[in-house]
Amino acid sequence: MRLDELRSSSNVDDRRGRGGLVGGGLGVIAIALIAMFFGIDPTQILNGIDTGGGQQQSSGPRSDDKDFAFAKKIVGSAEDVWTGILAKKGVTFTPATLTAYDFATSTGCGVGQSAAGPFYCPNDQHIYLDLSFFGELSSRFGAPGDFAQAYVIAHEYGHHIQNLMGTMQREQSELQGEGARGATGASVRLELQADCYAGVWAKHANAQFSILQTGDVEEGLRAASAVGDDRLEKQTQGTVVPDSFTHGSSEQRARWFKRGLDSGDMDSCDTFGASDL
Repeated sequence: MRLDELRSSSNVDDRRGRGGLVGGGLGVIAIALIAMFFGIDPTQILNGIDTGGGQQQSSGPRSDDKDFAFAKKIVGSAEDVWTGILAKKGVTFTPATLTAYDFATSTGCGVGQSAAGPFYCPNDQHIYLDLSFFGELSSRFGAPGDFAQAYVIAHEYGHHIQNLMGTMQREQSELQGEGARGATGASVRLELQADCYAGVWAKHANAQFSILQTGDVEEGLRAASAVGDDRLEKQTQGTVVPDSFTHGSSEQRARWFKRGLDSGDMDSCDTFGASDL
């Protein structure tokens, strides 16, 4: 993947090395217990939590600085791409903020935990990313490569675009109701649309900045497939339960990403109006 022509976003919130949780007592204990449940050393989280003492970010270099620089460039390209696309729709673009953190942090949507993976919070318009996920993407999910990492960020930025377009607000009742889960539920439709928007970003970013190199598309498709509900359920519980799906199957996620990539048209990403997902 070529990054030469990409600029770094300035819309970042670097919480690495200092945590983002304010408070102590039972709240900290709860986070530690959650960490133990997910197999994470709780002392790593507790040492990184800001409990109100004004702990500052470490000023020294970190092993994930390169990943952070990469993420800022992907976000910068998303800003450049989506500004133009939304302008043609008559929608004012406002950027999301990339928040890098370690282990756990406070968010507008509650406590964010690295065990849950990258996520977008519509309440504060931040994309939360523990950069250690890039290592997991390769080792745990079998999806190595820089474009696989870019797909992950572009997917979360796709949620921001949904927020700006009013999709989340329009579908709020469905997303919070009984029909949210399931192979054709509102949650799956939301996630597949974000996958499609990630493909739209890739198409336009390549046209504007020539980012794609041999094998990059395959990396993105592999990453989309790696985080399908069916694959994850098979790995964790040995069986696949479509009624519990929240993000879509591996086949669906790769297909909708490819659909956006092929068309470059966000109108092709209408998962909520699609009869066949």
